[in-house]
Amino acid sequence: MRILFLTHGFNSLTQRLFVELTARGHDVAIEFDINDAVTIEATKLARPDLIIAPFLKRAIPEAIWRRYVCLVVHPGIEGDRGPSALDWAILEGHGEWGVTVLQAEAEMDGGPVWETRSFPMRPAGKSSLYRNEVTSAATEAVLACVERFPQAKARDPVEGRWKPPVRQLDRAIDWDRDDTETVLRKVRSADGSPGVLDEMLGLPVYLFDAHAAAGLSGPPGRVIARGNGAVARATADGAVWIGHLRRQDGEPAFKLPAEMVLGERLAEIPEASGYEDIRYEEKGPVGYLHFPFYNGAMSTGQCRRLLSAFNVARRRPTRVLVLMGGADYWSNGIHLNVIEAAASPADESWQNINAIDDLARAIITTTTQVVVAALQGNAGAGGVFLALAADEVWARDGIILNPHYKGMGNLYGSEYWTYLLPRRAGAAAAQQVTEARLPVGVAEALRLGLVDRQLAAERPVFLEEIKALALSTAAHPALPERLADKAARLEQDEKLRPLDSYRSDELERMKLNFYGFDPSYHVARYNFVRKVPKSRTPLFLAAHRRKPVKMQ
Repeated sequence: MRILFLTHGFNSLTQRLFVELTARGHDVAIEFDINDAVTIEATKLARPDLIIAPFLKRAIPEAIWRRYVCLVVHPGIEGDRGPSALDWAILEGHGEWGVTVLQAEAEMDGGPVWETRSFPMRPAGKSSLYRNEVTSAATEAVLACVERFPQAKARDPVEGRWKPPVRQLDRAIDWDRDDTETVLRKVRSADGSPGVLDEMLGLPVYLFDAHAAAGLSGPPGRVIARGNGAVARATADGAVWIGHLRRQDGEPAFKLPAEMVLGERLAEIPEASGYEDIRYEEKGPVGYLHFPFYNGAMSTGQCRRLLSAFNVARRRPTRVLVLMGGADYWSNGIHLNVIEAAASPADESWQNINAIDDLARAIITTTTQVVVAALQGNAGAGGVFLALAADEVWARDGIILNPHYKGMGNLYGSEYWTYLLPRRAGAAAAQQVTEARLPVGVAEALRLGLVDRQLAAERPVFLEEIKALALSTAAHPALPERLADKAARLEQDEKLRPLDSYRSDELERMKLNFYGFDPSYHVARYNFVRKVPKSRTPLFLAAHRRKPVKMQ
């Protein structure tokens, strides 16, 4: 079928549905919902059999839903109506929630129901639940709808009620009375966007990225500790770590590590451990290095700390070292927010890319253990190529990879990708991957050589499979020979063309991105960090707007 996506942006759910439907042979075009006129024009150009709205922030024009079947993905249970479905579910402490696919009509969220799916609620932030449980449930529901379209008909919805948008007043924290669980629930309900408006050390800020601070306490509301970019604040019965803040007014007006935002206000606040963005564990012959960086972004400082942790881990007497990343993201490469906030974004970009290159080189040249990149969450840009530095890449089914840089103002990229990608995928596929600028599912990544194993979609099963495979790899009698072969291959590669040569060539291109006359990277980063709405749909997504190539 010809399917048109109407969406506010190309977010994680939209990407997952694009990958799944394209893999099933459907012709999927995407149009960002900018205004009624543009949207109506898109339907005329695309001539869709079906319209799907995975992620909208306003109603579909009547001129469209009266002519086409428009299926809207609502992140709420049947009968739930309103724009803050997941926010309310977290705030109200629901143990189970769901996704409803309904047909657009005049009444917002009140049209006929096509499919529903439910899931248990984890104690997690809104963005994490959306990226995982909501996306999985929505994908399953939408695929079921497409499978039976147009023969099957929708059913009338159960009677529900409209819930208004969550206000800041609804999730305001009373630090004198709210216990840790209440504070966590309030911050988690706003994680991703818009954050919880509060005041910290006299500065009006929005709070994000909250975690229980075990073993810490103090006068309720007081900032009592800091560490690894986060600050700990006392609650009525303990404390919470707040990892990220955004200033309410002034600059920079985007999310940053809490310590960066508060700066000199923290001069008298002691450092403490507990906010772990890097953690190592060892189970017999296998070491596991976790680095659940917020949104998968890796700043210069985080890259350097992760390199130190990696160097310690590879000196341990283990046989396999598994790089786990985080549950939501494995890595998305350099930290664009921290770069944007720097006195010189160009200089910080240069330091950041060199720091991540140092880490990539250490992974590539490790011959004491088999290094595995275990992708339990999505990966993008430099994060994908950092994973390719490992000996093997094992990926959880259902995650999405974005193995390209060009969307960030034609950024060239580094992380030794010009060495790693052709060796894995071949020259032709390497060019296809980097030029396409489209998301890739695990099955396609396996075919392209970006992934070596496709594992279970359910995270608990995936983690068990990782443990079993790592132990089996460690116990394999040919492992010493395998490591010796790798060392010999690296030595031969170095003779043909040194690793430093790949890096220097990549960085010469990156230097033009950072310091050259073309400001595209800086403009794209500015727009991305500050969430400037798109004024049009990029042509690589809007297939219906691309002009056919004329034959000579």
